[in-house]
Amino acid sequence: MMKYLLSILFFKIFGWKVVGGKDYPDKCVVVCAPHTSNWDFFVGMGYAYLLKVRFKYLMKKELFLPILGKFFKLNGGIPVARNQSNNLVDFVTDLFRNNEKLYFVITPEGTRSWVKKWKTGFYYISVKAKVPILLLKIDYKLKEIGVISEFYPSGNLKNDMKYIEQKYKSVNAKFPKLYNPIIL
Repeated sequence: MMKYLLSILFFKIFGWKVVGGKDYPDKCVVVCAPHTSNWDFFVGMGYAYLLKVRFKYLMKKELFLPILGKFFKLNGGIPVARNQSNNLVDFVTDLFRNNEKLYFVITPEGTRSWVKKWKTGFYYISVKAKVPILLLKIDYKLKEIGVISEFYPSGNLKNDMKYIEQKYKSVNAKFPKLYNPIIL
């Protein structure tokens, strides 16, 4: 209840609003973009608390320090060693297989820095786990966060990525110079 009330206060003070659909399917991959700032985490968690949705997400294991790590784990964080081959597609697919409800958030840019292209693991997770993809935007200019589309991948990566790219093209990042909405 406290997280919910703090999120209402946070959104009011900073002028954010929730847009789009608020009903999540029991299982889905949530693509969250753009991701150019540490503030994305706080806005995203506030959104989750407001909707009373418990997201799971991957984070670099270096952030899981004694106190901070406990906070991340309590809020759905899963530590990952980024310098190792982890077969994350199979790992997350198994999470879907072993949970009745799972809302798995992925920032396909993989970093807050500018990237040449997005990582496509979210797509393969969705295909392999047979769950829909929800496209979640964090728009700093409009101060809006919410789902802008829900779809099942067709299996045609190139066409589906073009569709996703179109959905995110006009979304405004906190730091626009760090955002590349060109996916492939």
